[in-house]
Amino acid sequence: MRGAKSAKWVAGAIVVALAATACGGGKSDEGKAGAGAVDPNGIFSVELGEPEKPLLTGDTMESNGSAVMAGLFSTLVDYKADGSLEMINAESVTTTDSKTWTVKLKPGWTFHDGTPVTSKSFVDAWNWNANVKNAQGLASWFADVKGFDKVHPEAEGAKPTSDKLEGLKIVDDNTFTIELNSAVPYFAHKLAYIVFAPLPESFFKDPVAAGQKPVGNGPYKFKSWDHKKKIEIVRYDAYKGPNKAKNGGVVFKNYTTLEAAYEDLKSGNVDVLRQIAPKDLPVYRQDLGDRAVDQAYSAIQTVAVAFYAEQWKKPKQIDPRVIQGLSMGIDRATITKTVLNGTREPATGWVAKGVLGYQPNAVEITKFDPAKAKELIKAGGGVPGNKISIQYNADGGHKEWVEAVCNSIQQSTGVQCVGDGKPDFQADLTARKTKQVKSLYRSGWVLDYPVNANFISDLFRTGAGGNQGDFSNKELDAKIAAADSAKTLDESVKAYQAIEKDLVNYMPSIPLWYYKVNAGYSEKVSGVAYGQDGDPILTGVEVKK
Repeated sequence: MRGAKSAKWVAGAIVVALAATACGGGKSDEGKAGAGAVDPNGIFSVELGEPEKPLLTGDTMESNGSAVMAGLFSTLVDYKADGSLEMINAESVTTTDSKTWTVKLKPGWTFHDGTPVTSKSFVDAWNWNANVKNAQGLASWFADVKGFDKVHPEAEGAKPTSDKLEGLKIVDDNTFTIELNSAVPYFAHKLAYIVFAPLPESFFKDPVAAGQKPVGNGPYKFKSWDHKKKIEIVRYDAYKGPNKAKNGGVVFKNYTTLEAAYEDLKSGNVDVLRQIAPKDLPVYRQDLGDRAVDQAYSAIQTVAVAFYAEQWKKPKQIDPRVIQGLSMGIDRATITKTVLNGTREPATGWVAKGVLGYQPNAVEITKFDPAKAKELIKAGGGVPGNKISIQYNADGGHKEWVEAVCNSIQQSTGVQCVGDGKPDFQADLTARKTKQVKSLYRSGWVLDYPVNANFISDLFRTGAGGNQGDFSNKELDAKIAAADSAKTLDESVKAYQAIEKDLVNYMPSIPLWYYKVNAGYSEKVSGVAYGQDGDPILTGVEVKK
């Protein structure tokens, strides 16, 4: 796949992400004459942080791990810049009622260990990822499939009564069917996500070992992982997909600061960056010239609420008007122009640009209005303790804008605000998942599939894999269920547009701004392009001799 990744949580302030497309990027010199002779077996390097967890299709939920997984695995489908589907490992994905889907595979595909990719490879993988016993963070992505409640019971500590999703049926080696609990018009788009990738038989013999040395079906095969130093993948020559690698492989070099990565780029010690630190934004275009990248992609930065925190649940659940007020106390226009050097665009809703169903000016609560902000906070009963904190990962270039947001809130509303920096993305995510966030936390989200449902249902539905703040509202869940069961994709998208406007009455998070890719690459490589997910498209990079 060109870019369908499992990354969900965005590590960096400037870029990094997930999902997929073939859209070109920035000022790439792809196709330029005179770019120099190309070494088809050349190896190039990419800046990366240490993945949070083992490299498992069911548990890779952040951008560092996803960048690697994108090269190692291909899913059934990908999607193009216009949102239309492209068949990858699938020959076709069809339905007549949006409830029962038939998948036909392209024959002849193999895993990196030489074993065949079959219908069973997909069905077994999905059953394993969905099973509550395996504790996979992305298990909820199978909630649409009939029988999920038996494989993954909702009650905490409950054991599964089945190890197979009832809705999955193997027809033959290259055909299987998927029966959902109810119609989901955009289900085929969801199949681009990494959790729906196939797994070889060797995986099930030792999943722990497989997480350290994954065997996939993608354009690259795994070579090595020297933790907190580098990960190496090499081209898989037997790959059958449409996006064969134009290079010999990739070295993902681990960096603890973006500033260090940028200095290495300038000195030729790393070839491709996914992001530029805030302090280097004013100069990187001048430093890199045509090798500087500045392009929009489908991601959004927000500040999310940790609803489980003592601050928000005592003496009673926080009034949404308080969060509305905090939102209207943030001067997004000034912060994006100054601190972020014009590399962001103030958000006007929760759904990122470039996604089916994006609507400009969806809500009013992102407008800077200090008087209204104070009024709303007061009407909602005030901020408990009159002080908030915003958790962030210090290795992602967030410190500057978090401080700016805090200063804006404090000056406009009188609510004290401080940053709560964690040393790296791993520590940040661990604090979120173990419910240690004290107040608010910065949350970046990149598309998994180009439909607005991905920015609402997969973040704010009760129990959703991306819902790390423990937000839960039965009324909203019912609206999401109704939107999912709409008869057509168009009707579903419109229903979600209405839900987005209604989110102001719940305020699960505070939208800040839309992302852009601000990155660059070395003189050693050409053909560097960035996908709709903001990550470099690995397979298209060419290495000069």
